[in-house]
Amino acid sequence: MYKPTKKTFLFSFILILGWQMIQAQEVLSLTQVLDQTRKQNKNLKMSENEVKIASEKNKEVKSNLIPKIKANGDYKYYFDLPTQLMPAKAFNPMAPDWQFKPAQFGVPHNINANVQIVLPVYNPQLYGNIKTTKIAKELSRLKYNKTKEQVLYDVSNLYYNAQILKAKRNFIQGNIANTKKLLDNLKLLHQHGLVKGSDVDKIRLQLQQLQSQSDQIDANYTQILDALKFYMGMPLDTPIDVETDIDVTNDKPDYQTAESLDFKMAKTKTKLLKSEISTLKRSRLPSLSLLGSYGTIGYGYDEKPHDFLDFYDMSFVGAKLSIPIFNGTTISRKIKQKKYELKNSELQMELVAEQKSMSIKNARLKRQVSKNNMIATKAQVALAQKIYDQSILEQKQGLASLTDVIMADNSLRQAQQDYLQAEIDFAKADLELKKLTGNLK
Repeated sequence: MYKPTKKTFLFSFILILGWQMIQAQEVLSLTQVLDQTRKQNKNLKMSENEVKIASEKNKEVKSNLIPKIKANGDYKYYFDLPTQLMPAKAFNPMAPDWQFKPAQFGVPHNINANVQIVLPVYNPQLYGNIKTTKIAKELSRLKYNKTKEQVLYDVSNLYYNAQILKAKRNFIQGNIANTKKLLDNLKLLHQHGLVKGSDVDKIRLQLQQLQSQSDQIDANYTQILDALKFYMGMPLDTPIDVETDIDVTNDKPDYQTAESLDFKMAKTKTKLLKSEISTLKRSRLPSLSLLGSYGTIGYGYDEKPHDFLDFYDMSFVGAKLSIPIFNGTTISRKIKQKKYELKNSELQMELVAEQKSMSIKNARLKRQVSKNNMIATKAQVALAQKIYDQSILEQKQGLASLTDVIMADNSLRQAQQDYLQAEIDFAKADLELKKLTGNLK
């Protein structure tokens, strides 16, 4: 029978310990979560691809300035040669004008091969399209930054929600421990007939309510962590955790206001519409291009004894001038449509600027109020804890009723919840102010 040796026990212990370390939850800071989101978030990757697509479109339009070279070749064998009508006078000067004689020209075998080149010299619409796609690329980049800003904002909010749930859970666990101690004391007093059975039941009910709240918080906490993993592009079965301490530094800076992404996008869209209008107007201008061709053409005859296959060079250079004269009212209608779009875009710029000014003012006020509230609720927690401790002591001495203890406990729990909410309100208000002032990096 096999008996495990000390080495086997040691090796098994190391494996188990290593597995537990792997399964241990990794505590991620907000910075780490945001960094992971920037790298792996699928919405950001798709938005980044849109920027690359816009860049390639701009390069595609620019490529139309490059000379186009094309090689052509064809072979034709005529079973019946093309027939043309020749004036009969070509053969008989006395023939009337209305008389024609059919004649077939050419040979059965025809071979044609050439290389053609076209070089645009002046094309105002092409230059307009290049400018338009360049602005569209800039707009696409701003949309990517807007998507990134919103994703990071949402992730930060989720992180703060996870922190407040974790802190609530810690508070409730402490309250559960205190309530269990109180319940044990009351059970002992009840055995000696010093308290009523209903008093014990009240505390037992309070303990059950606290445990139910703890279970609900655990479920909500798991859901928020799953949402964070989704944003970070991580498998849902990856064990992670958030930091317990909430970043609520009181000396937050009064952020300098920069142009918001919404305003930049509205301004860039206005530039894009102006460029599109200019390009439409340029489509009425003439365009000029150079062209040339070099090749050979072959003629062949396959009837004996006069069969032959001869090749002849053929080349030319030239210029092509295209002048739009009348294309209906299509261009005019398109220009009018774009002008109305331009007016809306300019109004959108004004609206964004006005909304931004009002929102920043409200956000600064909200942050200051939440900061004051956080300071006040922190003092309330300390006072509620002091009252609770005194009530427990007085209850043991018979100087306070159970109702007094329960009221003190409820006041302590409410003060704790208020303080946690005040912390998160301050963190979220600061986050909102960062976003509005263009400081959310």
